[in-house]
Amino acid sequence: MITKEATAAAPAPARAVPSPPGPAKKNRPAWDEVPRWQIYLPLGVYLVFTVIPFYWILLFSLRPAGSTSLVPWPMTFDHFEKVWTERSFGTYFGNSVLVGVATLVMTTLVALAGGYALARFDFKVKRVFMLALLCSQFVPGALLLVPLFEIFAELKMINSLGSVIIAETVFQLPLSMILISNFIKNVPYSLEEAAWVDGCGRMKAFRIVVLPLLRPGIIAVGSFAFVHSWNHFLFALMFLNNQSKQTIPVGLNTLMSADSVDLGALAAGGIIAAVPVVIVFAFIQKWLITGFSAGAVKG
Repeated sequence: MITKEATAAAPAPARAVPSPPGPAKKNRPAWDEVPRWQIYLPLGVYLVFTVIPFYWILLFSLRPAGSTSLVPWPMTFDHFEKVWTERSFGTYFGNSVLVGVATLVMTTLVALAGGYALARFDFKVKRVFMLALLCSQFVPGALLLVPLFEIFAELKMINSLGSVIIAETVFQLPLSMILISNFIKNVPYSLEEAAWVDGCGRMKAFRIVVLPLLRPGIIAVGSFAFVHSWNHFLFALMFLNNQSKQTIPVGLNTLMSADSVDLGALAAGGIIAAVPVVIVFAFIQKWLITGFSAGAVKG
């Protein structure tokens, strides 16, 4: 039993001493509160450094030979006619389109199959295989020239567009499979299970349920493979000897010699090589950004 004396002798509980107020933290301004000039000024500087080289190429391709004017006037298309007819750029353009489209189709199909296996199945060497795919990206394409040349020579595929298509496809597959597998992981597995319950097989469920959801990833992988094969120089230079089989990057190289360079023809060839890629990216930029951002997220 607690007496009044014990209660009076018990010390009173200590009160918490409030800490002195610290310095007020400055709130970071929201994005909407940032002055517009702080956004537009860096973008404007970047735009100037980006546009000037393109304007310079366009200037050399449209102004007459020997002119030093900074404005392409009077405008002429003689350089384009020269490279398209005399320099066989029409043939180079057709070969590049064939190589790019074939690489796009083969890379996308194989990446879909391999990416689905990596995303949906577990096997013992899966992590080792993924590590090998990642490590293969550190190998430059120049190191593959000699072994690939010997393989294609044994297969009698030297001076054939098929050798370039196969080499470009093999070179693009590791990154494409990783992107597609990460994109498939973001598709709920329950959707496939529901399709199986309704009587669909694995292939039909993939075609009906999963494949439509992979459109941004397919466009991202396909465009990446197309652009890389369109601009790649080494494989076409090494595996194609006949001028009628060469592609646009090799054709641009033929416009430069040790003694002189036809700047007008070279600029016109560069415009011909760049315009198709710019047009493609202008139409698919929305799907491309979505595909790369979704494929970079681990599911």
